[in-house]
Amino acid sequence: MASAATAPPNPTTPSHLKRIVAASLIGTTIEWYDFFLYGSAAALVFNKLFFPDSDPLVGTLLSFLTYAVGFAARPLGALVFGHYGDRLGRKKLLVVSLLMMGGATFAIGLLPTHATVGSAAPVLLTTLRLVQGFALGGEWGGAVLLVSEHGDAKRRGFWASWPQTGAPAGQLLATGVLSALTALISDAAFTSWGWRIPFLISGILVMVGLWIRLSVDESPVFKEALARAEARKAAQGDVVEKMPLVAVLRHHWRDVLVAIGARMAENISYYVITAFILVYATEAADVSKQDALNAVLIASAIHFAVIPAWGALSDRVGRRPVYLLGAAGVGLWIVPFFKLIDTASFGGLVLAVTVGLILHGAMYAPQAAFFSEMFATRMRYSGASIGAQFASVAAGAPAPLIATALLDSYGTSTPISLYVIGAVVLTLIAVGVAKETRHRDLADVDAADDEVAQAAEPAGAELPADAARRA
Repeated sequence: MASAATAPPNPTTPSHLKRIVAASLIGTTIEWYDFFLYGSAAALVFNKLFFPDSDPLVGTLLSFLTYAVGFAARPLGALVFGHYGDRLGRKKLLVVSLLMMGGATFAIGLLPTHATVGSAAPVLLTTLRLVQGFALGGEWGGAVLLVSEHGDAKRRGFWASWPQTGAPAGQLLATGVLSALTALISDAAFTSWGWRIPFLISGILVMVGLWIRLSVDESPVFKEALARAEARKAAQGDVVEKMPLVAVLRHHWRDVLVAIGARMAENISYYVITAFILVYATEAADVSKQDALNAVLIASAIHFAVIPAWGALSDRVGRRPVYLLGAAGVGLWIVPFFKLIDTASFGGLVLAVTVGLILHGAMYAPQAAFFSEMFATRMRYSGASIGAQFASVAAGAPAPLIATALLDSYGTSTPISLYVIGAVVLTLIAVGVAKETRHRDLADVDAADDEVAQAAEPAGAELPADAARRA
């Protein structure tokens, strides 16, 4: 019989689990709203307001460059939030990330433009974008782990996919607000002052999200792991605990590489489909700004609905098959995606984005459970966050920038399609060589980690992940 220190945590009741899911979902929705709002504004107005001396397409490139800076800060956020999240708990760090993101977004709504303060304007904009990226780098890992570590392991794919719906929900909210504003006020009014409204709304949303997040409990799996570590220290004396980052790089470096590779197609395709489309549709296909926004709005609603379904499917057939299906599907769809946009019809635009996001959801939905199941609890926040956010620097950050540059250089969508297909190949290789994690119990991973920690031979100790796989 297991001791009190090693007993599994009490099962979470359905009502409590739903509250945990709601807290994670609302928080991630707000943070993604803030992050995506910047991306949409970068495509629509920031080139004119903060880089007015450049020609339109170069101004858009510079605007997307500040957009990419936010991604550059995400790995740092992953390292810092992952470290303290594995030491102090998931809940505390999620509250901090929400406050940081909301504060930076609200401040963007108050920024003076280039016409008022000159070159200081893009510097201030870039600084706040860095804060946004830092906060989001810590948000994702904590939100999906808080859900993954609660509740029924047999339905982990389904429940953990709900925080993932925060991305399309945030996209839906950001695009919806922008679409409503562009419909209600003139282009001149939107460029002059209307663009500030969605950023200022973030202040209200953060207060709501903060109230909900403060009402939930810490992950029971984390509390159990912390209790075991403290009991081990008490039994063995003054034991120096390794930094989570060091433990991840030593014991789980293969899993980190798998996570990075898995994110390539998912991340690149998403930002091409939802951010770059606002440039391609309006500049190359002569589609109105309103039609482009509305197409993303409709597709994001469907994306939100299909993610839990893909997550539930991953509980039945496995994380890898669903992920591989999504990656291959995106690779096959990307050429028709641009062909449909080239028709300049609203129906073709909606179909292109909707199918693209449905296929993207097959990668994004199982990702939360897949990454969570790779790592032991006391290094899970660090491992999942590092794998996810370091990929964002190479994938999501430059995606709209590279796509815009390719369009500027070649004037056709073919090089952009090849760029996305290249990312798909990387993801197929990474997920193809990964181990299936659907049947992996988080308690087994932690038990293996405990065995290693208790062993007196650190140099020849068995790796936690490997031990769990053989258990």
